[in-house]
Amino acid sequence: MNESTILFPNLNLILTNVGKSISIGGFEIAYYGMVIALGMALGIMLILHIARKSGQNEDTYVDLTLITIVFAIIGARIYYVVFSWQDYKDDWLQIFNIRGGGLAIYGGVIAGLVTILVFAKVKKMNVYLLLDTVCPGLAVGQILGRWGNFFNREAFGDYSNGLLAMDLPRDAVRQGEITGQMLEHLKVIDGMEFIQVHPTFLYESLWNLMLLIGLLYLWKHRKYHGQIVFTYLAGYGLGRIWIESLRTDQLLLPVIQIPVSQVVAGIMILVSVILMIKKSRGQGESAEEKKG
Repeated sequence: MNESTILFPNLNLILTNVGKSISIGGFEIAYYGMVIALGMALGIMLILHIARKSGQNEDTYVDLTLITIVFAIIGARIYYVVFSWQDYKDDWLQIFNIRGGGLAIYGGVIAGLVTILVFAKVKKMNVYLLLDTVCPGLAVGQILGRWGNFFNREAFGDYSNGLLAMDLPRDAVRQGEITGQMLEHLKVIDGMEFIQVHPTFLYESLWNLMLLIGLLYLWKHRKYHGQIVFTYLAGYGLGRIWIESLRTDQLLLPVIQIPVSQVVAGIMILVSVILMIKKSRGQGESAEEKKG
């Protein structure tokens, strides 16, 4: 056993030599960045496929996704830094060091939504159609992107002995994220200390996979523009409220110390449900007018 070992004890799975990066020509490339890049690439491919199948211009979505990705990454980093300012206030240059992690998905989603809103206004396009087309690709990016947290040994929950429980070397994680409950159940394997935790990165990846399947099914049966994005925001928010409650690295609101992600998730769910009800009523009224 060494610091690159990760175990899933209740699945009898031992992963050895799980590194954080690969060296190519003397240059270190983090797996974190590689899986995020792969998720983006596959997400764009799905978006272009949906655009093509629905009779839309693929070139429009090539432009949109490239622009949105840039601003989403910036937004994800800003969001993380703002709510983790104590880690950066004494060394501002670390703000630009994203190779070691530190991207908050909600910051990316918010920045991405704003970018799409501006793009739709400039191009004079239906913003809900754009969002519906992009959302399944975003889900793909999240499914794969969460595995970057696996390689970085981060975004895990408190102690768990469930089926998917994961063991990490104590010295391989940020010490501030180790709780008393983890220490109570500390393991020593081959002379090395391991903590046993909820693999919340895996929970979220699986949740997003189920959400993606639902979105792709709904795309074929959608009744109005916006139905996909509202479903995505509400569905992702529900999962995030639960998963965030397990994590030990929560970004907290100042003073009240409530997890930011849970607050944002709650707002997303509320707004999405209200808009779905409003849109559904509008569809029903239109149908009645046609009958009349």
